[in-house]
Amino acid sequence: MEYRQLGRSGLKISTITLGTMTMGGKGNFSKVGNVGLDEARRQIDLCLDAGVNLIDTADVYSTGASEEIIGEALGGKRKAGVLIATKARFPMGDGPNDRGLSRHHLIEACEASLKRLKTDVIDLYQVHQWDGLTPLEETIDALDSLVRQGKVRYIGASNFSGWHLMKALAVSDRTLRQRFVSQQIHYTLEAREAEYELVPVSIDQGLGILVWSPLAGGLLSGKHRRGQSPEGTRQLAGWGEPPIRDEDRLWAIVDVLVAIAEARGVSGAQVALAWLLGRAAVTSVIIGGRTEAQLKDNLGAAGLVLTAEERQRLDQVSAPPVLYPYWHQLRTAKDRLGAADLSLLGPHL
Repeated sequence: MEYRQLGRSGLKISTITLGTMTMGGKGNFSKVGNVGLDEARRQIDLCLDAGVNLIDTADVYSTGASEEIIGEALGGKRKAGVLIATKARFPMGDGPNDRGLSRHHLIEACEASLKRLKTDVIDLYQVHQWDGLTPLEETIDALDSLVRQGKVRYIGASNFSGWHLMKALAVSDRTLRQRFVSQQIHYTLEAREAEYELVPVSIDQGLGILVWSPLAGGLLSGKHRRGQSPEGTRQLAGWGEPPIRDEDRLWAIVDVLVAIAEARGVSGAQVALAWLLGRAAVTSVIIGGRTEAQLKDNLGAAGLVLTAEERQRLDQVSAPPVLYPYWHQLRTAKDRLGAADLSLLGPHL
């Protein structure tokens, strides 16, 4: 297992993170998975034995059940070196203040997560989504307070846009408060929109990237092919993420993915994960499994290194269009592009 520094922090995390949205199986989250305590213990042990050192969850996953299962599975006493990340923002009750990124909700949510996780500290506390009603000064100050109180060690964002991130980082810098060290985003061979703004801002501002749903809800596992999908999958259960806007493009990507996987004697999932781990600013991919077999297969991506020719084939079939203002920059600014610019425009020069 490889360990990479998380953004500008001194924290090192494994390139594979255990995701736990499948744990709990309550409400709408039953469409993703229904992993109970015993299976969760096995999955956690399997990942720790493989060198994974980060477990990612969120308070909203099965309305707290995922956090509770992790707390029980770890026995209220973490093994040395095990890191826990969780998130807050989404509704955890029916009251008007039971959601969002207000000081009230974040402090209350953090205390509740600590209790469910049976721990004294959260290693990476992430705001789960943008809140356009709460001033960022209030959100950043609340997160800073949690760090200074010793309840949180590092903070991160998830599902922000590029301008959201830059505004938040500017507030942190201006007010001398804690700064995001990472962002957790959706980024796959099929969905490369992050390369327009989120990857460049990570390079420029020193943020680590954690990737959620790196297999596009299983579509890039190699099990889904044009006109056929296996029973019992998230896609057939009606989860609805990610949205697929061009099915022909998706299946063209899958065809190349499967061809490379078959030639290498590995799964399509491993190829898709390995491609991500070679992308700029990506620190770790978050994997989860409905079954132990799925988890074991995904863990195999940690040791897979794609050749330059394999990467080029995958890049070409999945390349996003160069939108404005990037096509104009490509034509008129290519003499003075920085590292962040080149992460998107470099392949087109």
